[in-house]
Amino acid sequence: MTDIDAAHPAARARGRSAGRAPHKGQQTKAAIIDAALGLASHVGLEGLSIGAIAELMGMSKSGVFAHFGSREELQIAVVREYHARFERDVFQPALAAPRGLPRLRALFDHWMRQTSLEIDSGCIYISGAVEFDDRPGPVRDALVDTVNTWQSAVRRAIRIAIDEGHLRADADPAQIAFEIHGLILALHYEARFLRSPAGLHHARTGFDNILARYQP
Repeated sequence: MTDIDAAHPAARARGRSAGRAPHKGQQTKAAIIDAALGLASHVGLEGLSIGAIAELMGMSKSGVFAHFGSREELQIAVVREYHARFERDVFQPALAAPRGLPRLRALFDHWMRQTSLEIDSGCIYISGAVEFDDRPGPVRDALVDTVNTWQSAVRRAIRIAIDEGHLRADADPAQIAFEIHGLILALHYEARFLRSPAGLHHARTGFDNILARYQP
């Protein structure tokens, strides 16, 4: 098992179920989640409703309720699906890079690419944090859990870079992860809100500057 995989039990569960053909009910549920994720990417999790998804899918409300008993349950399913796709598109490709700094760089590169692809839609992690930062409940808990999972994986990648001697032994993984996350948030703001074409360059330069400060 890889170091990043260890932080993602959901990925292992999906691996065990790979190859099983989903029955019609599972296919319908997956299609509903896919449509709901597409809608939430544009209007936020709060914009989701059973009625809106039923209309989008050409289904009755009772048909959607057969798969999701409440709007909250649908929102949580969307959060988990977004996280699964984030894992697939950001974390998993980075595992092909050698351990240490090359893997950390790959992780950041894929993260930047994902952020740039979401310019016209939006990041569920970021929009969800705005919507649910002061609203306790299961949806917020699901968001916090998924964000903590990938932040833990980032810190783990940094610790491996330290163990490999690519970063200083006294470097603080939590501090470096915080600074890297800050670059992604700034990139999202510049690219999505300000429509600045220089955002990717600034983010990459910022990442290089962080690594330079922590070089052995």
